[in-house]
Amino acid sequence: MKSAGLLNAIATLVLASTPVVAFAQLRPLEPIPWRIFEGANLVSAEAGASRLFDQRASLAGTSGTLTEIPNFSLAWRTGRVAIEAAGTGQRIYREDSRFAAAYPDVEPADDGKRHDSGDYRISTAIRVTPDIFPVTGVLRFGTRLPTTDNTTGLDRDATDFFVTVGASGNRGSLYVSGESGLGIYGTRETRFEQDDLFLYALRAELRLGSIVPGASVVGQQHGYAHSAIRGVENLSEARFGFRIGDKRWVRLEAVKGLTTFSPSGGILLTAGLVR
Repeated sequence: MKSAGLLNAIATLVLASTPVVAFAQLRPLEPIPWRIFEGANLVSAEAGASRLFDQRASLAGTSGTLTEIPNFSLAWRTGRVAIEAAGTGQRIYREDSRFAAAYPDVEPADDGKRHDSGDYRISTAIRVTPDIFPVTGVLRFGTRLPTTDNTTGLDRDATDFFVTVGASGNRGSLYVSGESGLGIYGTRETRFEQDDLFLYALRAELRLGSIVPGASVVGQQHGYAHSAIRGVENLSEARFGFRIGDKRWVRLEAVKGLTTFSPSGGILLTAGLVR
């Protein structure tokens, strides 16, 4: 498959030039760290936590409450190129109900609780538009590798590659960013060892002062040539909230899931800085 060959080549270059860290997939891919490309910013860092309700763990076949702590991102820019390391330290999952039989090697949680390492990813983002352009265009490529335990059932022990293109810009106080691209995600199925997914993220903010309201949609969509493969189902969620502060900031967002395998709702709390 041509797309797989291209992304494997890109990911090989990324891994050859950066430290290897790992990432699996239960949650959708987070957007490009757009603020690293604003003005003279060279570093952006953030950390926070999430609590998500009615989150399905596909491989365990259960639905429950997911707590992630910490969610983090650290990006460093030199010239037009930014390197980001990001992910989730720990996932704590409390089962509420079962919707399917567990995958064969997933162990039961007798007390209804599952705990595992979370996600880690490494990516490179390159600004492709001149500085004088009113719109910032970016190409991002990266990899997500497995850190999770197959027997826990919260995620896949598989390697993912992704590439997205995006743009951001202001019109008065309205700031808008968006990106889309391709993800080649490993699966646990022997007949379909990988799946190609359409990745997307959109965000809008009203930058009126120290309090910045905003809304976003992030997700992934599999192709229509086959039904969803277990562990890489469609994900989509809307986020609504506000950020307080500019160079040092705190952001609070409510989450509303838009697909079956996204949470019914939740809260994201994040603090960070750019400089």
